[in-house]
Amino acid sequence: MLMARPVLKNLLEQYETLSARHAAHGSGESLRRLEDVSYTLCVSTGTRDIDAALAAARHRLAATDPGHHARHARAKHAQALAS
Repeated sequence: MLMARPVLKNLLEQYETLSARHAAHGSGESLRRLEDVSYTLCVSTGTRDIDAALAAARHRLAATDPGHHARHARAKHAQALAS
């Protein structure tokens, strides 16, 4: 499925935020929201699992914005440090 860049970017950002929030607090609400965004990312990228969906979304965003990959790497590093 071809998805507009801002929509795909927003989904990826939501996933990253919710993933960090769920890891920190682990509530039922955060899990439900994380599952909803995960499902939407999978449908949007034509994949069946979240790891493939994340890879596809990041690849598509990087193709239109080379700086995205560097920002994502920094965010992922910061998230790992916070864990």
